[in-house]
Amino acid sequence: MLTQTQSITVDQFEAMLALPENRDRLPELIDGEIIEKMPPQEHGFVNTDIVILLGIFVRSTGKGRIGIEVRHRMPADAHNSRLPDISYYAEAPDPIIKKGAVPYMPDLAIEVKSADDSLKAMREKAKYYLANGSRMVWLVLPDQRLVEVYTPTDENILTENELLDGGSVLPGFSVKVSELFRV
Repeated sequence: MLTQTQSITVDQFEAMLALPENRDRLPELIDGEIIEKMPPQEHGFVNTDIVILLGIFVRSTGKGRIGIEVRHRMPADAHNSRLPDISYYAEAPDPIIKKGAVPYMPDLAIEVKSADDSLKAMREKAKYYLANGSRMVWLVLPDQRLVEVYTPTDENILTENELLDGGSVLPGFSVKVSELFRV
């Protein structure tokens, strides 16, 4: 069980993650606080649909890679180890990180809102990703059937009847927002 009574560093967090009892957990370190993900079924279904749609695009174009629950941390940030639901990398990483957190942010970070998530916290995550190198963030809101799209210079809210595109991060990708919500 991951417990804490005070702010911790990434090094302390990673030591806790290495313990056998924490092997199957999905925590994040956000500003020195451990936040554990407990995704429900709806969350899993929406994530899967997004990964399938992106995967078809990536396979057909041969560009980029997609990751699910990949841990990211910036080397100069001692208090954050983030875990986007879905990460997209425009270039295939070389080398591929086989152990520990990726030392940079994905080009596109995707977060899917669960009932326990606050929209304020999700928007803070989007700001963090963009401030640390992500070029685009999608906040997917199943209950409202919306997607909030953030880039370093713009933000947009798309309804289920609109097209979500990949902009310069995923050129040529587009899907009707409703396709993300088959749940």
